[in-house]
Amino acid sequence: MDAIEAQPDCQSGIQSPVSDDASTVSDQPSWLIPPDKRWKWWILVALNIVFLLLGQAVAVLLGKFYFDHGGHSKWMGALVQTAGFPVLFLPLLLFPAPKRVSSSCNDPSQPSLFTLTLLYFSLGSLLAIDNYWYSLGLWYLPVTTYSLICASQLIFNVIFSVTINSEKLTFLILKSVILITVSASLVAIHPDSSEHDEHGKHARRKKDHVIGFLCTVGASAAYALLLSLTQFSFDKVLKKETFTVVFEMQIYTSLVSTSVCIVGLFASSEWETLGSEMETFKLTFKNGELLYVLILVGAALGWQICTVGVVGLIYLVSSLFSNVVSMVCVPFVPVVGVLFYKEKMDGIKILAMLLTIWGFASYLYQQYLDENKAKKEETDSDSGIEDSRLDGITDKLV
Repeated sequence: MDAIEAQPDCQSGIQSPVSDDASTVSDQPSWLIPPDKRWKWWILVALNIVFLLLGQAVAVLLGKFYFDHGGHSKWMGALVQTAGFPVLFLPLLLFPAPKRVSSSCNDPSQPSLFTLTLLYFSLGSLLAIDNYWYSLGLWYLPVTTYSLICASQLIFNVIFSVTINSEKLTFLILKSVILITVSASLVAIHPDSSEHDEHGKHARRKKDHVIGFLCTVGASAAYALLLSLTQFSFDKVLKKETFTVVFEMQIYTSLVSTSVCIVGLFASSEWETLGSEMETFKLTFKNGELLYVLILVGAALGWQICTVGVVGLIYLVSSLFSNVVSMVCVPFVPVVGVLFYKEKMDGIKILAMLLTIWGFASYLYQQYLDENKAKKEETDSDSGIEDSRLDGITDKLV
């Protein structure tokens, strides 16, 4: 997937809301960026990686804290994953775009309002379902098990990338799929000794473990499908991945997802239990009501910080790189679960985590090989063009 170019945004009549320097830094592959600006590119990439990983880890931990200390609403767990989407307007406000009229704005190939509405509604609804399934998985499973099963997303990424985005299946990619499949299978069949809370409650039933496993795998598959459909939309429908268009995609799909989750919250009558949840927090913690609100707000902000990192990496590098970075966090979340929730990390989980890391390493190495190949092809192409120019000049001189 090529790096995203700073193309004019015809729908809004504006250029990508970045400065000339930022545009120069981000609209070409890293190996073609001038040395005096490459350090700016690396700083931006590193900053967005921190946003993604930190936001994701904080959001998952706060979500688990909510469920472990009296929270019961799965729709609320899904709602906070997108409810903070207004935060995404900040980058657009902080980097106002100079208006620039473009002749391509009358291009009939641009999608109609109906097409855009249908696109955002479909992707937003899929995102809401995905968030609800993730919420169920986090409710039924401990953080360690949940995070290891989330690694199965890479398997579905490969499947949908091959079938929808016409990506090639290589030996290293196939090996990563096999390793992560084995890892997820070990977690699925292994009885989890940590599936109880610190108050000594009974371990969850095997049925709950199966439900949590299926919901988490289903959510991983749905999210992988969402990523592939989003990339397909950029390539075939929107036909661009500018700064503005990428943020608009995130904002509008999050708006739809939030609306669906609010409807689900009221339709399921789970909203009626929110008062009792707050009362439980009040009895358990000092200033429990305030803590209850802060946990939900913190989780919502964590997910949006993660989203800013995702969008930033899509714009600076590519959608594929953004997805790989988000998945790198998965093997290490179980360690955080052990540190913060005192969950047990037995031999099977350690083996599953090592297999997952091995699978990710194979996947990342394949991306490294692909980048080197693309770099070589780009260099050869530039050399060929330069040779042609020299030949033309020589012919004229002769």
